Amino acid sequence: MENSHNLDTFTKILTDKGYNGYFHTQGAYPGKLKESISAYLENYHNGVENRSKPMLLLTGYLRWSGDDKPLVQCYMYVKHQSGTFDLQKMEIIKKDRFGQLLKSSELTNLSVATLPKANEAIAMVSDAPKQKVVHGKRFRF
Repeated sequence: MENSHNLDTFTKILTDKGYNGYFHTQGAYPGKLKESISAYLENYHNGVENRSKPMLLLTGYLRWSGDDKPLVQCYMYVKHQSGTFDLQKMEIIKKDRFGQLLKSSELTNLSVATLPKANEAIAMVSDAPKQKVVHGKRFRF
């Protein structure tokens, strides 16, 4: 179980990899990664939340530049057992300003160590940059 981490270690590793925005845990509990998961766990332990699913779903934006621009979201599926967290799968989705899917990528058999940095995840669903053609000087012989 070397891939399992406690909450502090798990969120620090993800934050260091650039996942430092706001998230939702199980579709609720907005906040920074640690605060969102902590709020969910508190309500779970108080009996407010029923955890019938084997994994936590963490949802967040990797890129959002306004309502009129495309956005990139990520969905992380995290196994939570006995106070440890183990990342299982991640979906990266790029949508246009109307919410239509432009491109998606799914990463399976993940761990926090193999999780790409946030900017690398964004690049997976971004269009390749167009290269400029450079016209050089022509020489005559």
